[in-house]
Amino acid sequence: MTIEKYLLEQYTADTAKIYGYEIDNYLSNCPAAAHAVYKDVVSYIGVLRLRYSKASTLNRILCSIKAYYDFLCYTSQRSDNPARAIKLRDRQSRDVQLQDLFSTEELETLLSRPERYTNLAYRNRVLISLLIYQAMHPGEMEFLTIHDINLATGSIYIKPTASTNKRELQLKPNQILLFYQYIHEIRPKLLHQNKSSALLIGIRGTCMKADDIAKHVIRSYKGLYPRRPVNAQTIRQSVITNLLKQGHDLGLVQAFAGHKYPSSTERYKQNAVETLRDAVQQYHPLR
Repeated sequence: MTIEKYLLEQYTADTAKIYGYEIDNYLSNCPAAAHAVYKDVVSYIGVLRLRYSKASTLNRILCSIKAYYDFLCYTSQRSDNPARAIKLRDRQSRDVQLQDLFSTEELETLLSRPERYTNLAYRNRVLISLLIYQAMHPGEMEFLTIHDINLATGSIYIKPTASTNKRELQLKPNQILLFYQYIHEIRPKLLHQNKSSALLIGIRGTCMKADDIAKHVIRSYKGLYPRRPVNAQTIRQSVITNLLKQGHDLGLVQAFAGHKYPSSTERYKQNAVETLRDAVQQYHPLR
C-alpha cells in the first residue's frame, strides 16, 4: 500500500492532499525520517517554529507527521509512532465553525449508512448513536465499558476526563434495543474469544481506541455533505448547538456536554446575525 492510498482511506480527499504535501516536505527535510525517534520529531517542530507563527499551521504539520508514522505502523514498517505523544501547547482558535454544523435531521441520516458486514454494522450504529445522541468525545467512548450501560433504566454513565465532567445521560428509545442486541449477541462475536469489558470492539477483537473511532467516522462519511466535514468534533458541536437553538437552558446543556465551565458552552450560542454571516461566508459566489 502507498502512503497516498492510505491517506485517502483514512481521511477526506482534501485532508489527504494537504497531509501528503506536508509529509513530502518532512521527508525531503529529514531523509532519515523513517527511523526517527521522539526527539528527532520534536527538533523538527522546533525548527518550524522559527518559520511559522500560526498555531494552526504547526498543528497541521504535526498531524501530517503523525499520519505518516501511522502509515508505517499500519504497513508493519515500524512498531511505534514517535510523534503520537507530542502535543502542541500553542493557543489555537476555539471558535465553533457554525457553517460546518449539521441539523438534527442531517445527523440522524448517519445511522442509515449501508454496511457490508452485519456484526460491524451493529457496532457502527452503536458508535455513531453515541455521537449524535450523547455528543460524546472519542476519548470518552474509548473508556466506555458494558458496565456503564444500564438498559434497565435506559441510561449511560460517562467517566470524567481531563476536559469533561462525569455525567449520566438517558439513552434514546431506539438505542435501547440496539444496545441490547449489540451487547448480548454481536459483541461476543467481535471479541473472538478475547476478554474485555470495553463496549466498542474493533475488528481484531480488542478495544477501539479514540484514534480508531475518530478515523472510522471520517472514513465512513467523507464526501457525504460536500464542503462540510463529518467528524466526531463537528457532530458533537452540532448536537450541542442544536440543543441551545431549541431553547434548552445553558446550565442543562453544560451538564449534558460535560463542560467544566459555562464559558465552554456559551461558545456554541449563535444568533441570527452570526448564522447569516456564516452562510454568506460559505456560499457567496465571490468568496
